[in-house]
Amino acid sequence: MKYITKYIVWMLLCFPVGISAQVAPVLTLDSIIQRVDRNNVLLQSYGLKAESYKYSADAATAWMAPMVGLGTFMTPYPGQQVMDERDKGNIMLQLEQDIPNPAKLNAKKRYIASQGNIELATRDITLNDFKARAKLLYYSWLIARQRIAVLQETEKIMLMMKKIEEVRYPYNQSQLSGVYRATAKIEDNRNMIRMQEGTIAKARSWLNSLMNAPGNAAFEIDTTYEPRFAPAASYDTSSLSAVRKDIVRMDASIHSMQLNIESMKREKKPDFRIRFDHMSPLGDMMPKAYSAMGMVSIPIAPWTSKMYRSGIKAMQYNVQAMEKERSAMLQETQGMLYGMQYEIQTMQQRIATMEQKVIPALQQTLDANFLNYQENKLALSNVIDSWEALTMMQSGVLDEKLKLYEMIVDYEKQLYR
Repeated sequence: MKYITKYIVWMLLCFPVGISAQVAPVLTLDSIIQRVDRNNVLLQSYGLKAESYKYSADAATAWMAPMVGLGTFMTPYPGQQVMDERDKGNIMLQLEQDIPNPAKLNAKKRYIASQGNIELATRDITLNDFKARAKLLYYSWLIARQRIAVLQETEKIMLMMKKIEEVRYPYNQSQLSGVYRATAKIEDNRNMIRMQEGTIAKARSWLNSLMNAPGNAAFEIDTTYEPRFAPAASYDTSSLSAVRKDIVRMDASIHSMQLNIESMKREKKPDFRIRFDHMSPLGDMMPKAYSAMGMVSIPIAPWTSKMYRSGIKAMQYNVQAMEKERSAMLQETQGMLYGMQYEIQTMQQRIATMEQKVIPALQQTLDANFLNYQENKLALSNVIDSWEALTMMQSGVLDEKLKLYEMIVDYEKQLYR
């Protein structure tokens, strides 16, 4: 008995610890975005690609491997009559090495290395998209929690009305249909709660996937968080070009193309080659001999220079086209952000009016009708009508809030895209 008592006491002490260990952590929006930035697999791939360009750039400065040859030189065919020892030919060892122009190699190295910056800029664009997606999921979860709170509060009212109807029915002070109608409203309310719980489960799973975590990993969000709209101080093109990730990537692409042009211009510089031949005669009367030769390419020849000159012209036109596209994107973004700012501010005013004037009036109506209903001065249908009006307005406000949050996310996405 003593051992059983100790076991029970031990279980009671450990039970709260086990419960606390299973409490889901609360993640703020900033912490989720940090985890996405740190753990997302797709974002990691961009970093690896950028790192690969560093090694590719180093490889661009490598020389070709030397060539070694061994054979005969001026050796008569078998069966030929040899009149002199010197006619027997030679055994020849040949060494050959291409020496590329260092200016060409360095220019190509800079061009290849610049492509890593394009990958990093692409990573920033993808991260911006993931941030927007994470914010939308976080806000939908936040609104779902608020809907559940509203639905739970209204369910209390319906339960109270159902109890009143059940008490009054035996005394012929209410109809049985009122009990059934209240029951139907309660069940419909609970179905709406289940729908919001499904929205939360979906948001949790998708956020886990963005963070590279198991889809069923449990966590909660900060329900006290409220998104705020912070318009940019200025929409001039110079400010936008500094913060928009797609413009940064375009600048990196333009810079890379300019480096490619510089690399192609270096094609007019010559390359070099050296060759050394050593000959050992097969006859005793001939001395050992060698041949040393240096060679240089002539890339300025008309049939050769056409290749890099035309390539340079094509790249220059591409750079000019990208600069025009860059200016057009900045101009379009400027007008878009002004329009989005005015739309968000209008939406904020509408929501403020609904929260500060419309909902309080509907709440007062419901309170008054419910008081009259408790005093048996009003039918249940009138209370349900006022309750539905308040519930629909509260739901409408939450719908508008979700739209507002989506507009804020879209605004931030376009601002930093």
